Amino acid sequence: MAMFKAIRIDKADKGTTAALTQFDEAELMDGDVTVRVEWSTLNYKDGLALTGKAPVVRRFPMIAGIDFAGTVEQSSHPQWKPGDRVICTGWGMGETHLGAYAEKARVKGDWLVALPDGLSAREAMAIGTAGFTAMLAVIALEKHDLTPDRGPVVVTGAAGGVGSVAIAVLAKLGYHVIASTGRSAEADYLKSLGAAEVIDRNELSAPAKPLGKERWAGGIDSVGSNTLANLLSMTKYGGAIAACGLAAGMDLPTSVAPFILRGVSLVGIDSVMCPQLARQAAWKRLASDLDRGKLTEITHEIGFDQVIEAGARILAGQIRGRLVVKIS
Repeated sequence: MAMFKAIRIDKADKGTTAALTQFDEAELMDGDVTVRVEWSTLNYKDGLALTGKAPVVRRFPMIAGIDFAGTVEQSSHPQWKPGDRVICTGWGMGETHLGAYAEKARVKGDWLVALPDGLSAREAMAIGTAGFTAMLAVIALEKHDLTPDRGPVVVTGAAGGVGSVAIAVLAKLGYHVIASTGRSAEADYLKSLGAAEVIDRNELSAPAKPLGKERWAGGIDSVGSNTLANLLSMTKYGGAIAACGLAAGMDLPTSVAPFILRGVSLVGIDSVMCPQLARQAAWKRLASDLDRGKLTEITHEIGFDQVIEAGARILAGQIRGRLVVKIS
């Protein structure tokens, strides 16, 4: 069995340690498909795992990284053969199953999605779990009858990965997008993605009233806590908010008022255990509904040896848009 490069997380006396090192292929976990990983990306959850700031990793040693794109090398799964181009996101990679920051990955074939026609592996990871989550949120809002003529849509954490992709997709679909950010210097960037308005996150960070002035028909929130509570209190009658993150905390200090007096819906978005048909639908929509030019504006590339340092920066709110990681 061959050795390959990987970012390995080990348990330490105090917390965890992460290092780019050699990993033995014989130590890979069970799976019916082995993939040569070509590209990965950096998500907020990756930052938590790399720094040990939250108990993301559930077994040790662990290879970090929750998503990859690459080429099948070996397969005993009926759907996949050597040479197939595939994407894998979630399913516990980097948490309970050895993950994506490695030159090789062995996973279950049922976890894989075919790389959509016209989308490169690098572009797929420029989208990554963050962009995939954003698309799941957009589809969820559409299922709650959100259309551009219903009114504005708000996106929180707008300069981050989920927010950047969400803005680009919603703008292309014709929505009036209100971007909420704590980084005023990113206003021009957000408007270049399609945001019609940019507001300061402080407008949404104070404790929420049971009901506020109706401002938007829907929203995508990656922040949680008071921000999500304020979004709900300011949602128009019959509107919906898709919640997919907890950058400000896991709490939700709200009341039942938005739900029983305005018929507002709160929709939870999970990208980790998302069913296969929903995954395929989201990636198909991303291939068609995300402007590739906007994707280029969102994306920055880093090397394998820069991932650990970048993990700390994403938690500090110092990363704009998406980071793709060139693996091999």
